[in-house]
Amino acid sequence: MAALLQVEGIELAYGDVAACRDISFTVNEGEIVTLVGSNGAGKSTTLRGVAGAMRPRRGRILFRGNDVTRMRSHERLLAGIALVPEGRKVFPFLSVRENLEMGGFRYRGDKARVNSLIERMMDTFPRLRERSAQRAGTLSGGEQQMLALCRALMSEPVLLCMDEPSLGLAPIIVQEIFRSIRDVNRAGTSVLLVEQNARYALETASRGYVLQTGSIIAEGSCEALKHDERVKEAYLGRS
Repeated sequence: MAALLQVEGIELAYGDVAACRDISFTVNEGEIVTLVGSNGAGKSTTLRGVAGAMRPRRGRILFRGNDVTRMRSHERLLAGIALVPEGRKVFPFLSVRENLEMGGFRYRGDKARVNSLIERMMDTFPRLRERSAQRAGTLSGGEQQMLALCRALMSEPVLLCMDEPSLGLAPIIVQEIFRSIRDVNRAGTSVLLVEQNARYALETASRGYVLQTGSIIAEGSCEALKHDERVKEAYLGRS
């Protein structure tokens, strides 16, 4: 299986304080890979480094064999990396449709393609069609997560980076979101998933990496990680 993303020994910092050290992992073509860990472990920081929202001060990031370490976030988007940020971060005063149009900015010169993509997104989540003229800030948390996911998919990414998709959502909505992540993957998009709910993450992904205080302490197939004593103790419960 070919490596789509290779992260090699990156260090990410806020000012002088290193948040992640010597982080290395891969995402292969067609995979869902998860980063799990508690709050403050460095998961979201690592994802921001991959998406270009933070620039590593050491190490490098390869995407499709090309070094993208110094690329800005919009350049990585054009290369095929899209981010669904923690907390959704929809444009609250724009309508649902306008948010989707913003997600399709790489095709802004092709109105027919943008409209076709919007139709596809609304077919995926019919509730977005029902609320297409509604301001995004008035949607429920689950609807905003659907919108944030679809906004990212409007760029037709090769790699979708998802940051805490279950955060603050009711269990039934979480199940729907995770079903959608699997559907996106089955349609050919690789997924890098950051998720505090280790149980959902390990049931969704094929491989995973466990972060603790800014470093990777375990890695392997998700099935193996479910039986790793450190993972069971810290994230899954002894039962």
